[in-house]
Amino acid sequence: MDKRWWKEAVVYQIYWRSFFDTNGDGFGDLQGVIEKLDYVRSLGIDVIWLNPCYESPDVDNGYDISDYRSVMAKAGTMQDFDRLLAEVHARGMKLIMDLVVNHTSDQHPWFQESRSSKDNPKRDYYIWRSEKNNWRSYFTPSAWELDDRTDEYYFHSFATDQPDLNWSNPEVREEIYDMMRFWLDKGIDGFRMDVINLLAKQEGFPDADNPGVISYLGNNPGIHEYLQEMHERVLEHYDVFTVGEIPFVSPEDGVLYVGEERRELNTLFHFEVCDYMAHWDIHRFKEIQQRWYDGMWGKGWNSQFLNNHDHTRLVTRFGNDAAYRVESAKCFATLLHTLPGMPYVYQGEEIGMTGVRFPSIDDYNDIAMKNKYREEVAKGREPQEVFESLLHLARDNSRTPMQWDDTANAGFSKSKPWLKLNPNYRDINVKQALADPDSVFYYYQKLIRLRKENDVMVYGTYEPILDDDARIYAYYRTLGDVKWLVLLNISEEETLCRLPDAAAARIGKTIIRNYPEWAAETEDGVLLRPYEARIYQIH
Repeated sequence: MDKRWWKEAVVYQIYWRSFFDTNGDGFGDLQGVIEKLDYVRSLGIDVIWLNPCYESPDVDNGYDISDYRSVMAKAGTMQDFDRLLAEVHARGMKLIMDLVVNHTSDQHPWFQESRSSKDNPKRDYYIWRSEKNNWRSYFTPSAWELDDRTDEYYFHSFATDQPDLNWSNPEVREEIYDMMRFWLDKGIDGFRMDVINLLAKQEGFPDADNPGVISYLGNNPGIHEYLQEMHERVLEHYDVFTVGEIPFVSPEDGVLYVGEERRELNTLFHFEVCDYMAHWDIHRFKEIQQRWYDGMWGKGWNSQFLNNHDHTRLVTRFGNDAAYRVESAKCFATLLHTLPGMPYVYQGEEIGMTGVRFPSIDDYNDIAMKNKYREEVAKGREPQEVFESLLHLARDNSRTPMQWDDTANAGFSKSKPWLKLNPNYRDINVKQALADPDSVFYYYQKLIRLRKENDVMVYGTYEPILDDDARIYAYYRTLGDVKWLVLLNISEEETLCRLPDAAAARIGKTIIRNYPEWAAETEDGVLLRPYEARIYQIH
């Protein structure tokens, strides 16, 4: 296995508008990120992924960009960004930025020109048609919006305010490459590439047999040529790390994006878990991990995550955020940091922050949730029923402000935050976590330290056992003569893990555990408490 620094890294995602507010406007800002860098570094983090801070009307929380070379006022100034980058580097960490180039804001000057007339030089920067097909977008029932100025439809994979760029136009591609060089020349360390596999569109936009399955938006012919050109024109000239957000992808497709000889991306996020597994399903999860390991190991690099700014916090979605919040948070942390691939920590995950349940749709900010609510109510469904159906996966579950302490506004801001706080901030916060030696925070810190000290967690092979067990997830990681056994009871029941005789006879010392020591090993196996995690050395 080829060793690279980024394979050994742990990434911390900062959704800055919910991280820390220093100027009292209710929004987190870049200065707030700077002030909390020592906290991030103390966790053991190598790379910070910063969500978009470019100029934006903020229809989709910064993913609708109106100026790629500026910083929005809510976040601060370009001087703030430059200082942030310098401070990150001074602490031995790296910074990657969100690259959002499938679409822009409809307020971007390119689109303002493009929509002004059919013969404008920038008309072909976007996708225009006199007739629409039956595709839907992520956020709306149709992927096309009629523009009265020219009586044509423009294409948008997301909100109507986010028109898709026309990547088949070489002028567009050169504009994007030049913008990428602008940020790389500042010294950033790479990009997290937003829905990067959506850049290429199907020729002719044919109607879909089932328009509700929107996989037609991604992985279309031409995408690999675009990414190889991006690598050749930009990325290969810098020592940077790239991770592609790639929905609708299988392991066979994934290796085409990140194969080590293909000169495209370094690693990827796939969404077979977070987009298609609403609740914990251990058998499905095991099957997904096995397929991706078989398809990628030795060929390309994967990522491990169970929540981010688009997906409900893992302890609420997959664990138990009440009776076993701490135990399940630590159990899933063990899972993420010991499976093959690069672990991502989303802000607040490291203290076991939970999802929310606000009383009204008016309490939510998530454009995807609000649009879906309106769409379903317009079809005649009962509003409360629709609201209840959307709560579990609403993106605001993970976007509530970071809980720093138990003072007013959770120590996040001196003013009313832009999004309502999770009411449990008085009990779950950073101050409390740092004061408790058995907290989720310190468990994450231990796992990250273990990863830095033991190559088996990074480069070791993966061999699952007990595949049919409905509660126990067990697997070996092996590198040379080092072999570890990971045992996880992902359930709310005390469970006896009956190991194969060969494994039971070779169990050595405990590397890490998420419960206080207990005489768990018996003649019949290892007795694991609810959400108990143990890693053993194997002789």
